[in-house]
Amino acid sequence: MDEQFKSLVTGARSFRRFEEEKEITVEQLKELADLGRLSPSGANLQPLKYILVSKEEVREMVFSCLGWAGYLKDWDGPVKGERPAGYIILLRDKGIAAKPGTDEGIAAQSIFLGAAAMGIKGCFIGNIKKAELAEKLGIEEGYEIELVIALGYPKEEVIIEEIKEGDVKYWRDEKGVHHVPKRSLQEVIVKAF
Repeated sequence: MDEQFKSLVTGARSFRRFEEEKEITVEQLKELADLGRLSPSGANLQPLKYILVSKEEVREMVFSCLGWAGYLKDWDGPVKGERPAGYIILLRDKGIAAKPGTDEGIAAQSIFLGAAAMGIKGCFIGNIKKAELAEKLGIEEGYEIELVIALGYPKEEVIIEEIKEGDVKYWRDEKGVHHVPKRSLQEVIVKAF
């Protein structure tokens, strides 16, 4: 396997603290949304649409509708100065596909890998006040918010490590380093013929 690609995949981790002052442009977000557009789609229906957010006042509206890092009970999310510099909001056009499918995950991962290749990190956020966000952004009724991808230049270190005693919960050490336990390859391969 190409080590550069494996490094890209392992580097496309969830990051939750960013250098907020480092701008992410609408043009960069368009490049990333294009990767989602070009990704495989079930039955080639292509039901996903995107809202791109770069402007600070709109980022603040989006941020107010998100929940951050459920395992970090004493953390309410990034403080001002460490918040995302951009967002891509994945919408499903309900007129094309009534229910979510595999497209959301495929497109989101393509976007995440593209961001990592640009030196941008992010976090997939599913804990969304969807009705409130839809109202704030004026999202029409025919669209369903499926996922918010928060993006920015990283301001934290994230380390992958082996799961210990079956505990999958990510955590931060006393230096603020974010640790992400992963199951071993032996554990996830059920059979190999």
